[in-house]
Amino acid sequence: MKVGDTLPNFILKDQNGEDFELYKNLDKNILLVFYPKDDSPVCSTQLADYNDNVADFLNYDIKLIGINTDDIQSHSKFCTKLNLNFPLLSDEDKKVSKLFNAINIFGINKRHLVLIGRDKTILWMNSTIPVTYIKNKEIVEKVKMLNLKEMT
Repeated sequence: MKVGDTLPNFILKDQNGEDFELYKNLDKNILLVFYPKDDSPVCSTQLADYNDNVADFLNYDIKLIGINTDDIQSHSKFCTKLNLNFPLLSDEDKKVSKLFNAINIFGINKRHLVLIGRDKTILWMNSTIPVTYIKNKEIVEKVKMLNLKEMT
């Protein structure tokens, strides 16, 4: 998948075991946040940063959605520990992660961001090395450059 491509629909389970269907959630733009491992130091810092700044994303009509290959129980514990205000999706069979080229050579998720527009197309993608992440403010700056409608 690359910028401009139209995405196929997918359904994954969230941290509560509920189905999350991509197409049913495109009432806003969606930022898919692929990350390597629940409860690891950098992932915890990254998701806490995004969670603390959810309002910044909502101002640009963006829903945050975390994804990795950990199971639902792991996601549930991680969400509770960080008090996350956005869903974490379990991609244990790696189908969605592979679709977005978000699996590394060790079979776990890369640190990879994918911004999806309401029209089901990829607006922006970015990957970083595992020991760092793109901070909330950097993402917001990129979104401003993409001229997404500001809702405030």
